[in-house]
Order: sequence, then structure tokens, then C-alpha cells
Amino acid sequence: MRVVITIQHPGHVHFFRNPIAELQARGHDVHVFARENDVAIELLEAYDIDHEVLAGESDGLLSLAAVQATYEMRLLRRAKRIDPDVIAAIGGVAAAHVASALRTKSIVFYDTEHATLITKLGYPFADVICTPSCYRDDLGPKQVSYPGYHELAYLHPDRFEPDPSVLEAVDIEPDEEFAVVRLSSWGASHDVGHGGFDDPHEIVDRFEDEGVRVLLAAEGEPPADLEAYQFSTAPDRMHDLLAYADVALSEGATTASEAAVLGTPSVYVNPLSLGYTTELEEEYGLLFEYNGEMRHVRGLERAVSIVGKSREPWRRRRDALLEERVDVTELVVQQLETLARTSASNRSAHATTTSER
Repeated sequence: MRVVITIQHPGHVHFFRNPIAELQARGHDVHVFARENDVAIELLEAYDIDHEVLAGESDGLLSLAAVQATYEMRLLRRAKRIDPDVIAAIGGVAAAHVASALRTKSIVFYDTEHATLITKLGYPFADVICTPSCYRDDLGPKQVSYPGYHELAYLHPDRFEPDPSVLEAVDIEPDEEFAVVRLSSWGASHDVGHGGFDDPHEIVDRFEDEGVRVLLAAEGEPPADLEAYQFSTAPDRMHDLLAYADVALSEGATTASEAAVLGTPSVYVNPLSLGYTTELEEEYGLLFEYNGEMRHVRGLERAVSIVGKSREPWRRRRDALLEERVDVTELVVQQLETLARTSASNRSAHATTTSER
């Protein structure tokens, strides 16, 4: 079967890299097309995933529209030559539009309820929309719900084992307590008008007062006087680091949930709550979300209160999560194969009917 997968964000690389390998191992023809965004291309190269870059980065909503139009036009031309049985994506605006134009099938994976621009542009054209069971919106008959999270496509223990050598790479001693602090750029379409931490300097000072090392991961440039806290390691090693951190404090939901499914206590500071961040808090106690006016103060206090204690309770909570949630890679492959077979069968029947006429 011929499968097209589109990549527009680093998180998409992580999500699809295991399904791509599994599909290829089963003999399917997989074509990957990407748009430059942060370290997405660097990750594709790090994982040795053959791909073609169709468009560059954008620096705002106006340029995003132009880049997206270029991306869709080029994707349409490439896909027309390939004649895919299915086109897959996260969010899936370009994938759904192109598949609709080519009269093939599209499948969209998504977990972000408040990204209304993406959902309004993409969902009406998609054939199947796969969402975690905690997703808050009812999308009708197109929706396939599953008990899992995007992060379990690449951080399930069957797919990932953390490498302790990452500690040496960032100059952390084996018994040294440290926190990973993730700052967002707030440049995505669904981030407009929102923000997380009041003052990153206060976070660094508070952790250091407790004897906790701070490793800063900033999307874009960090404040100039905090550059010394920005750690340097290959982007594909971030998950190793999260697995060994004592706590993760993040403005981004993806990093917060990655830490949580790895069994690292996670504090999510953001005015926008999500179905999966709420479930990780209420069902498993692995994540704590703060989205009110005092979110910065309350989130920081919670993060500081976690360090210095046994990690065993977090391991037990993670075990409970893994008992009830699926290996999402298996789900992705099964959905793609099923939809591709349906698409191939429909097109074969259409060709037969046309020839008979």
C-alpha cells in the first residue's frame, strides 16, 4: 500500500517515527513530506527517515498562511504522482485537503481541543479523525477514540528505554537533583493572547535556593541572562533527560505529558487546559495543571515541593497508567492499514465500474 505522511512539527516526527518503521517493515511504501518547524527536519535526519521538505518556517500568522498554501500546493503535486491509498497527519489541514482533491482517504490524529483554526480547516475534509478517549469534543461518526495519548506512540516502554548517558552529556551527576523547565514561544495559532510563567528568573532562583539544578529548554531564544541555563544536547535525547529529571515544569502541554507518561512528576502552567492534561492529573496524579490567575506562583510552589522525595509513588502511578492505556503505535498502524485497504478497494471498484461503462 502507498502511504503519505506529513510532518509540520517536531512532535509529529516523534509520533510517526515508529509507525513509519512498522509500515515499512510490513512492506508498505511510505512517503514523508515535511515543513520546516523548529527542529523537525533535524529529528527526521537523526532518526534516518527519508523525507522531502516542501516549505520553510513561518514567523507569524500572516506568513503562516502563505507557507501553508505553498506547502499544500507542493504536497498536492507530489501526492498526485504517488497516487497514495491514504494520507495521514497530526492536525491534518494539508493532508485532508490534498486527499479530498485526489479522492483518496485521509486520517487525522489530534488531541488539542482549543486549536479551533486547525480543526475548522481540517476536520470537515478528513475521512477519519483519531482522538484520545479523553478528548472533550464529540466529532460524530468520523471520530475514532482510543485509550491512550500521543506520547505513548513513542514513549511506551515497548518503544522507548531511557539512556542514562544523557546525564553526562549535560554535566549532571548521577545523584544530583535537577528540574527541566520548558518555555514556549507562544507563536502557534492556538497560543495567540496566552502566556504561562510570569518570570522565568523567579523559577531559576527558587529552584537554586532549594539546591536543585535547572535545565532550561526554551522554544526560540531564552532571556539573555538565562542563556547559561539552556542545556545543549541532541533533540532526540530530550526524552532521556525527562525520564531522569526529578520534576518537569512546562508551559507546553506536550513536554508536560511526555514527562508524565515517563513517570516524572510534571507541572503544566498554561491558561489552556486539555482533555489529556486533565486526565493525567485526575486519573493518575502524574501531572498538575495550573491555569488560573495565580498559575505561575502555584505551579512553581508545587514543582519545588516535589523534589527531594522518593520517586517510587510516581513509578506506581505510571504502572497504573500503562495497565489501562495502549501502545499507540499499534493503533496508528492498524488504522492506517484499515483505511488504506478501504481506499484501495473503493478505487478498484470505481475503476471497474468506469471501464464497464
